[in-house]
Amino acid sequence: MDDQQSSPQFLTTREVAALLRVRERKVYELAAADEIPCRRVTGKLLFPRAAIEAWLAGEPAGSPQAAVNPADRLPPNVVAGSHDPLLDWALREAKTGLANIFDGSLDGLIRLEAGEAAACGLHIYETARDGWNIDHASRSAAAGSSILLEWAKRQQGLILSPEKTDGIRGVDDLRGHTVVLRQPTAGSRILFDHLLEKAGMTHADLKIAPATARTETDAATLVASGQADAALGLEAVARQFSLPFVPLVKERYDLLIDRRSYFEPPLQSLFAFCRSPAFTAKAEDMGGYDLAGHAGIHWNG
Repeated sequence: MDDQQSSPQFLTTREVAALLRVRERKVYELAAADEIPCRRVTGKLLFPRAAIEAWLAGEPAGSPQAAVNPADRLPPNVVAGSHDPLLDWALREAKTGLANIFDGSLDGLIRLEAGEAAACGLHIYETARDGWNIDHASRSAAAGSSILLEWAKRQQGLILSPEKTDGIRGVDDLRGHTVVLRQPTAGSRILFDHLLEKAGMTHADLKIAPATARTETDAATLVASGQADAALGLEAVARQFSLPFVPLVKERYDLLIDRRSYFEPPLQSLFAFCRSPAFTAKAEDMGGYDLAGHAGIHWNG
């Protein structure tokens, strides 16, 4: 058996460090910067021998000869899914470097499955299990490589125009009123349609506002500007706009996180910030948040 056949196809971090005559830490840095061909397998770095030899011969790490399987790359530092005002604030305040694409819970699942996001926010009402997110997370194409972590429990209800406060005490009182709807991919839309059905109503019983609200803030803005009488939304946002609020449901907002990304600095920076007094104080100031279960894991793929 010749040397090529007897040599392992993949090198460990220690073996690459010995080959390059550097410390292992330097190898990790090169891998994190995509400056050396490598693959991540169950959280462990492996280095294809042929690709390393091509790289040492002068081929760049991203060249065809030293290409890395795209499925082995970490997803971009993006948080997708449902809009949450507290999360939106924390991402900026903690200076995590994480961008956000808030376009609804179902949109976030699609982006996570496609490798376009490191995490997505979910608040999807379900009739099975404990009522929130788990069935969708476990059926997702990303299920085998992700964990579902609680962000907060939130008070959902009706955000009302000041002129419409009297007479609206629940969903069944919205008949004939102008209501803002969220996009079909939003968890709030799924919940609102469920509440309508429970009240024996459909969209035909409402006057639907022309504009669709794509975030919690959009929904409150449309109500505050007089374009609608009501919208399903968060107590925190109603308070921000000084609008009347009718509480209906205490929901759970979770983060479905790519397991590899969970251990990377951007998300770890976010989690560290969330253990600070500033984070707790902000949640209390916003109102409508319950952090008792924050960071608890509800499902592990």
